[in-house]
Amino acid sequence: MADDELDLKRAYSIKTPQDSIELYRDWADSYDTGFAEKMDYLAPGVVAEVFAENATTADGPVLDVGAGTGLGGVELAKLGDWAIDALDITPEMLKVAMAKGCYRQTVHADLTQTLDIPDGSYGGVISAGTFTHGHVGPDALDGLLRIARQGALFVLGINAEAFVQYGFDTKFKELAPQLTEYQMLRRQTYGEKGLAERQGDLARVVVFRKG
Repeated sequence: MADDELDLKRAYSIKTPQDSIELYRDWADSYDTGFAEKMDYLAPGVVAEVFAENATTADGPVLDVGAGTGLGGVELAKLGDWAIDALDITPEMLKVAMAKGCYRQTVHADLTQTLDIPDGSYGGVISAGTFTHGHVGPDALDGLLRIARQGALFVLGINAEAFVQYGFDTKFKELAPQLTEYQMLRRQTYGEKGLAERQGDLARVVVFRKG
């Protein structure tokens, strides 16, 4: 079994923030070539494209939540000139992301805890690969809404299985009074160049503005 397959299985078995730190610390140096390239990982580019399709120049700065090695930031930087910050729980991943030159700054933070970020700091929030099996649950959305200003654009890729299993569907119903322009898209997570058995994996790409 290839290393990228093993790491994906390990990623889908994460149960605690410490599990995330340990996995992505070990994965940081090889993530782009050992996973994203070999698996034909589409999610960061998809999220960036959907953001750009719905955004205006005023929808910044943008917080890339669970930025990892910065794949989403790189794609978003190609599509507009928003200032982008990278938030992640793993310092080693943030180091790789910052070296790509697309981020204004990095934010080392655990999404399961209160974020040390002032209210209304961001005009846009993107995420790809963070809201999935065992990583970060729907309660993190409360904190992200707090740090976004009114009218901020959100584009969040959420694993389709986790969407119901972890209660994202229920959470979005609860948050509905706080959201405007809500829409949910379905997109492929992996492309045809990746493993055949993963090509049916889907993400729910949730798009909305903070009301």
